[in-house]
Amino acid sequence: MEEKVRVRAWVSGIVQGVFYRSFVEYEANHRNLKGYVRNLADGRVEVLVEGERGKIKDLLGELKNYKDYGARVDSIDVEYGDFKGEFEDFRIKRFRGW
Repeated sequence: MEEKVRVRAWVSGIVQGVFYRSFVEYEANHRNLKGYVRNLADGRVEVLVEGERGKIKDLLGELKNYKDYGARVDSIDVEYGDFKGEFEDFRIKRFRGW
């Protein structure tokens, strides 16, 4: 079995109001990854994901390529951490800070 990891990524660009979170949710679930995606007040999108390293690497590659609905990904900052196994699924998490 491949090593499991935890990754937090911050996606910058035109990534809010363009169905980006739904795209991330679909791609993560397709790979059987766990965690969440949410909008941040500064216009970025945060992705917290756990699972096999290779599947997460594939997901991160897909996140750069989303261009539907006028979206544009300028950069993705990634931070790796230890797998914790705290999530049962992957879903869109609502941001309550506005």
